Amino acid sequence: MHTSIATVSLSGPLTEKLTAAARAGFDGVEIFENDLLASPLTPEEIRARCADLGLRIDLYQPMRDIEAVPEEDFARNLRRARHKFELMTRLGADTVLVCSNVSAQTVDDDSLAAGHLSRLADLAQDFGVRVAYEALAWGRRVSTYDHAWRIVEAAGHPALGTCLDSFHILSRGSDPKGIEDIPGEKIFFLQLADAPLLAMDVLQWSRHYRCFPGQGGFDLAGLLTHVLRTGYRGPLSLEVFNDVFRQADAGPTAVDAHRSLLLLQEAVGAVELPPPTVPTGIAFAELLTPDAEPVAALLRALGFTRTARHHGKPVDLWQQGEARVLVNTGPAARRDGTRLAAIGLESPDPAAAARRAEALHAPVLPRRRAPEDTPLDAVAAPDGTHLFFCATGHPRLPDWRADFTSLPDTPAPAATRVDHLALTQPWHNFDEATLFHRSVLGLHAQESVHLADPYGLMRSRAVTNTDGSVRIALSVGAAPADDTVHAAHLALATDDVVAAARAFRAAGGRLLPIPANYYEDLAARYEFADGELKTYRELGILYDRDAGGAFRHCYTETVGRVFFELVQRDPGHQGYGAANAPVRLAAQHGARGTGR
Repeated sequence: MHTSIATVSLSGPLTEKLTAAARAGFDGVEIFENDLLASPLTPEEIRARCADLGLRIDLYQPMRDIEAVPEEDFARNLRRARHKFELMTRLGADTVLVCSNVSAQTVDDDSLAAGHLSRLADLAQDFGVRVAYEALAWGRRVSTYDHAWRIVEAAGHPALGTCLDSFHILSRGSDPKGIEDIPGEKIFFLQLADAPLLAMDVLQWSRHYRCFPGQGGFDLAGLLTHVLRTGYRGPLSLEVFNDVFRQADAGPTAVDAHRSLLLLQEAVGAVELPPPTVPTGIAFAELLTPDAEPVAALLRALGFTRTARHHGKPVDLWQQGEARVLVNTGPAARRDGTRLAAIGLESPDPAAAARRAEALHAPVLPRRRAPEDTPLDAVAAPDGTHLFFCATGHPRLPDWRADFTSLPDTPAPAATRVDHLALTQPWHNFDEATLFHRSVLGLHAQESVHLADPYGLMRSRAVTNTDGSVRIALSVGAAPADDTVHAAHLALATDDVVAAARAFRAAGGRLLPIPANYYEDLAARYEFADGELKTYRELGILYDRDAGGAFRHCYTETVGRVFFELVQRDPGHQGYGAANAPVRLAAQHGARGTGR
């Protein structure tokens, strides 16, 4: 279907917004009036720029406070409208958005509103323009889509139709099934926006918290299904007011926006994409570091063994059971210190996973490799992490470990696999990252949670596969400059966190100390066996419990921008210790301040 985006959804000057929309794959744009007024280009030049970019100007908006007003006010409104229609002719736009009146002067009279809109449509028709009437959720007299449609139907003008906006419909809790009563040819335009489910003033909710489809809590697939059943075949257009998007770079935001529309169309059967190939495990985590020794010391203390070395690159494979860490000391490592650079995802069909990723605009990474290297498909996640689609030990697929020459190994210790990965996102990438992991990788997103940090709030959301063999916690931190706290971390699963913590300390590792006050509170909330809580306090082990069981975990010191977590998870527990995050974050801030 024809895809469009309102220029208000993107940051920057109008020319940058148009370029970003075209490069992301959109077919058209809604020109927001403020963007045009602030542009040094004439309407004719904007029209030409859009044509050069292959964009159609699908809508000009908004026209406000037009209908159901005293006659002298309406006369002034018609004069204003004439100027706008003349401008639209120069711009090459044939549809204008008229919002339901929010002014105190509006009259509660549907017949008057219908008459005014009919007269407005008469004038618009003279300029080859159609009028799309939209009910704002905070409209003074008209605030629901069905009310707006009754007025449009009463006016009975061929140049007058309705505009449906998913936010205005779903934020009020209106039943979208009634959309099917509207003839498709009278739906002149469809605007789509998702939003988190919040209890707040609807105007502020709309102006600051809209997001792209799939990033919020609305059932946009259900609404779009109702719209398509009317026979509507017009644009699917995104109109998203979001403070973060309007500060982020327009290019990646536009790509994320178009990805969201592809995913929505897939959900309703309007487009066919390569099906998701859900990852089945974590093949490896790759650390990029300028100095391998601190990382090696930490891995040795955790019980990892250096088992192999890449035959052509400065990359070592460290392994413990099914948990594998690559330590890369290549030239790129000297720029940013130790960081998590790549994740290998076990895939039943790496090529199919790559096709899905490419179809959803994931940047395919060119890879410099020798002729004898194993071919690996990789894409970049929104935060820049490289995601490799791998097969480990599969009899019919290339094995990435073939690129490594084995070294003498030693017996494997307690922790046996990766329980989860935690990735801190740039402040403007959080919603994009959630949608990316859902749509590209086929993972399920859990509810978003907010965690108290000493310097603000940290937002976190986990994405998982069905059996929990892939768990990735995405977060955006409150103190983005503090890389030692808001760093990536690898959580290693163990059957006995006490034994693993003691072995780590005996090997010279340092665990994150937890304040005694935490354990006093823990004693009040839960009952423990004799000596159990004392052991947890000694080792800095945190404890959480839900209906599915207990979660015991502790943390290592941070090396560069990476730290590790030891996790003992009861089989039914689905969380990540969110209740303990404020204590952990405060302890990490404190450890950083004391130079630990």
